[in-house]
Amino acid sequence: MVNLNYPLFPVFGFLGFILPLIPLPWHLQAWNSGTCYFIIWASIACLNQFVNSIIWNGNVINSAPVWCDISIRITMATTAGLPSSSFCIVRRLYGIASLRTATITRAEKRRAIIIDSLICVLGPLIYLALQYIVQGHRFNIFENIGCTPALYDSLPLYFITYSWSIVFGLASFVYCVLTLRTFAQRRLEFAQFISTNKTLTIGRYFRLMALAMTEMLCTLPLSVVTIWLSVTTAPLGPWISLSNTHFDFSRVDQYPSVIYEANPRLAASIQFNRWASVACSLIFFTLFGFAEEARRNYKKWYLAVLRIFGIQPLNAGTQ
Repeated sequence: MVNLNYPLFPVFGFLGFILPLIPLPWHLQAWNSGTCYFIIWASIACLNQFVNSIIWNGNVINSAPVWCDISIRITMATTAGLPSSSFCIVRRLYGIASLRTATITRAEKRRAIIIDSLICVLGPLIYLALQYIVQGHRFNIFENIGCTPALYDSLPLYFITYSWSIVFGLASFVYCVLTLRTFAQRRLEFAQFISTNKTLTIGRYFRLMALAMTEMLCTLPLSVVTIWLSVTTAPLGPWISLSNTHFDFSRVDQYPSVIYEANPRLAASIQFNRWASVACSLIFFTLFGFAEEARRNYKKWYLAVLRIFGIQPLNAGTQ
């Protein structure tokens, strides 16, 4: 069996943190707020998991409790942030396809950014606050994995925690279908709009569409798998009260790998959840890190580095 922990995960976790940030400047330039939030959430999620995989490689010592308090909240917030951002991407694409959100005025751009910010930032913060209801104790530490949220497996967990990705996955699916239908109906108008738009090319539009559709197709099935693993890994506990759920709240449970790997479904669920963030980051970079605008920016950066060292490119006169 392939070892999915050290050093494989730290390498991919670090790449998942760095690579999506490379296309961030030109998406900021294009005011693609949903895409920018997707980049930020995916990068933060990978950085968080990368740090955990380094600190707790081969041990379950509670050596950084304050970091764990921060880390589990990042984990929970990114769980809501990624599907929210994907929803905003496909929502914007539908607006472009229907020619209702063309870049006409700066006021309209600001309004779109405010709406995206409410969905992609305020929404995950509300989601994070609600997790306190189902948080059974302070946190768990799994060997080779690091800090994980300690959520009490009861009925409210499925409404408060798992419903978010399903709701946004379904909403994204509806927008994807509407976008494809609208695009098919208004191909000529769409082509004319793209030809006059300075920040959006036909290639970037379809790459965003591919990203949103990939995220949508992954979100719903993966959410169902996560729920199935949760249901089949441990019996559902009774919900009595908040004080009962928070009994001995300061407790930290520590699980050596030999313990949790003895339960294949639990081990699969843990690995599945942390590799999902890496997959999101790498898929994004695959779609946008090699595009035409990316290659142009790489060339600019390359020439800028040469100038710093006083090197004059041979074809500088033709640039």
